[in-house]
Amino acid sequence: MKVGIDGVLLGAWAFAENPKKILDIGTGTGLIALMMAQRFPVAEIDAVEVDPEACSETVFNFGQSPWNDRLQLQQISFQQFAETNVEKYDLIVSNPPFFENSVKIKTVSRELARNSENLGLPDLFSGVKKILAEHGLFSIVFPALRLNELTGTASANELFLTRLTKVKPNPGKTHHRVLAEFSFQKKTCISDELAIESMIHHDFTNEYRSLTRDFYLKF
Repeated sequence: MKVGIDGVLLGAWAFAENPKKILDIGTGTGLIALMMAQRFPVAEIDAVEVDPEACSETVFNFGQSPWNDRLQLQQISFQQFAETNVEKYDLIVSNPPFFENSVKIKTVSRELARNSENLGLPDLFSGVKKILAEHGLFSIVFPALRLNELTGTASANELFLTRLTKVKPNPGKTHHRVLAEFSFQKKTCISDELAIESMIHHDFTNEYRSLTRDFYLKF
C-alpha cells in the first residue's frame, strides 16, 4: 500500500486540544497513526487493522519510528474492537474504505482497503459513538459526493459536523474529497476549501504545502 494524499491530508488536518488517547481506525501500514505520534508528543496512539499483511508492515514501520513506545497496534476488525474496548478516545481518525458494490480488486489486501463491505458507515459511526470521549473529536476523509450520506449517518449516531474542508485536485476541478470533523456537541460548522495543486501538475499550492510541510522532505 502506497502513501496516498488522502492519508497525508487527514493526518495533517485532524486536530484535538492536547489529546491523551488517539485511535486510528483501519491504519493500513500505519501512516496516519505515525503522523498523530509526530504531531501530539504526549498522546498514546492505538491503531486497529484487520488485514494481516498490512499489520506486518505497520509493526515494521512503528518499530522504525522514534515514537514506537507510544504506538500500539491490534489486528482486529473495528466492529470487534468497538464492542470490547473500554477506553475512551479524545481523537479518533479514519481513512476508511470508500467504494460500495465496486468491482473486486485483484489482491485481498487492496480489496480490504478499498471496499466498504468490511466496514460500512453505519458500523463505523456506531462504533465511534461507543468509544469517543464526551468532548472528543472524530475526523475522517471521504468522497465529496457522499457527504450527505456521511453527515446523515453521523447524525443518526448523535454526532454532528463541526469542521469541513472540501478538497479538489486543482482550482479547475470540482471537489472530490472532504475532510470532516464530528463531535457530540452541536455547534456552527467551520467550512473552507483546499486545492492540492495549481493548474500545473505537481506544482503544489501554498495551502497544501503549509498544511503538510512537516511530513514531506521536499517541502
